[in-house]
Amino acid sequence: MGRTSKDKRDVYYRLAKEKGWRARSAFKLLQLDEEFQLFKGVKRAVDLCAAPGSWSQVLSQKVGGQSSGQVVAVDLQAMAPLPGVIQIQGDITQLSTAKEIIQHFEGCPADLVVCDGAPDVTGLHDVDEYMQAQLLLAALNIATHVLKPGGCFVAKIFRGRDVTLLYSQLRIFFSSVLCAKPKSSRNSSIEAFAVCQGYDPPEGFIPDLTRPLMNHSYETDFNQLHGPARVIVPFVTCGDLSAYDSDRTYSLDLDNGSEYKYTPPTQPPIAPPYQEACRLKKNGQLAKEFLPQECSIDRVDKLSQPLAIHTLLAPKVRICTSDTL
Repeated sequence: MGRTSKDKRDVYYRLAKEKGWRARSAFKLLQLDEEFQLFKGVKRAVDLCAAPGSWSQVLSQKVGGQSSGQVVAVDLQAMAPLPGVIQIQGDITQLSTAKEIIQHFEGCPADLVVCDGAPDVTGLHDVDEYMQAQLLLAALNIATHVLKPGGCFVAKIFRGRDVTLLYSQLRIFFSSVLCAKPKSSRNSSIEAFAVCQGYDPPEGFIPDLTRPLMNHSYETDFNQLHGPARVIVPFVTCGDLSAYDSDRTYSLDLDNGSEYKYTPPTQPPIAPPYQEACRLKKNGQLAKEFLPQECSIDRVDKLSQPLAIHTLLAPKVRICTSDTL
């Protein structure tokens, strides 16, 4: 497969490079804004799990471009600098990170908090949905420390059997909660976005990052509730329905007959965790994996290098990554 194969298969990936966005997910935030006017009146915005920075790019143009606009981006990974964006390399589950955000805003709370973070998916849907729910709640937890009353919170959500529980949790803190699916989000993906407007915490609520918002001991099966006890989560699609289909393959032939030219990514990751593995593979230095039944004693003796024994481990979940879906 050539380097243009993904350009044909994913039109938003191609458009992101042509328009200078760091990742295709920039279109998701832009389409959410078209539907909900997220940036209206926003002077201070926070981007959680920001790397590689496409949502921070959008915020820097829509919010940071104003004379009094401020944008703070937070991620565990290092991120290439962006004009008008203050970066914090920190953990969103730590109180020190919340204090540093407020410090950059000179003691003022944020008008908007967004989070496009997602765990490294395992392919086990129940595990992926649970980890994404915990990441969303971690983002909500720090948002309760930095968001002003009436503010807005937007975060990625995986639609699963516990989406009603998450919706109910969010409704405690916001007057309006909707589940939205931008046109640029693939139909084959279970991702959507919780758009929460009108931050209004319960009376007497004290933000506390030392405990999770969701009680792990709940036993109710929310899918079995009926009548007034059952909550139907509002679901909205946004973006021009006649626009590009994120699941369709498009030809690289241009309308004006000119030759298509490949566009490299705007900003590759500066320190990805897989960088060393890519270097070893490129140089042919990765150890070759043999199944035990394929390796006789004679074959092992003839190997020029020690045999690498691979053991399957439980997948590691890295919090605070973005643009994976």
